Amino acid sequence: MRDNDRVTSATRQPETAPETLPPRLIATDLDGTLLRDDKSVSPRTVAALAAAEEAGIEVFFVTGRPARWMDVVSDHVHGHGLAICGNGAAVVDLHGGPGAHRFVKVRELARENALDAVRLLRDAAPGTVYAVEQTYGFYQEPAYPKLHMETPDSLAPAEELLGPDHRAAAEPVLKILAYHPEIDPDAFLTLARLAIGDRANVTRSSPSALLEISGPGVSKASTLALCCAERGISHEQVVAFGDMPNDVEMLTWAGRSYAMGNAHPDVIAAASGRTVANNEDGVAVVIEQLLTELP
Repeated sequence: MRDNDRVTSATRQPETAPETLPPRLIATDLDGTLLRDDKSVSPRTVAALAAAEEAGIEVFFVTGRPARWMDVVSDHVHGHGLAICGNGAAVVDLHGGPGAHRFVKVRELARENALDAVRLLRDAAPGTVYAVEQTYGFYQEPAYPKLHMETPDSLAPAEELLGPDHRAAAEPVLKILAYHPEIDPDAFLTLARLAIGDRANVTRSSPSALLEISGPGVSKASTLALCCAERGISHEQVVAFGDMPNDVEMLTWAGRSYAMGNAHPDVIAAASGRTVANNEDGVAVVIEQLLTELP
């Protein structure tokens, strides 16, 4: 068990065990973490990311965003240029630039599981509406609100969108989105996890009652662990950053982890340290400190 009674500030030398290994990989969430509220990457953060890569530390962007929303960081790709998108549902090579991202790994949500999740959550929370996120397409129910920065490819009930006759039936489903207009966001998350059980992984990253439902066992943490294993990197050599419940597993798994100053209480409890808010370049503050600790 991690001792979270002592919270480390990124503005001072952290208390670390003598056996702490030098970092080999930085895993950072985007919205509310690396990005400022205006969705920009500050010059200080750009410089810190470049300095980390120059020092031999890989940087992974680990986000709930789909691949087509990664343009905000495409200009800041260094080294391998890989990102984990869709809360772990896809590993994407960003080197192709906007509109030309290549899927390296896909961990899809089986349509049978997705349909089960839709049915169970409809029963548990009447009034829930859905959208379906696939590798290249975005589809939603007519009553689903305009929460995203794009026009859906088609409108239909979720059961039809996930059915065998839908025009995108051959395209992998990365996650489904479930929105409720009235329920408290944290209460909705708890309710959905109880209702859906092990048929899917349920989390959230929005301040509204918007849930993100992925395949069983699919999370930022599990996909990051796979990527690290392929590189011979242990969890003790990973430094992670996040601000919302979809970051909790990743922050718990990483050897060192930092909750942003603007983080959800569950994130603060999960992380081994804290830094300042995203608008104050909290990720850059920690990276700059880490680089001074390198041998």
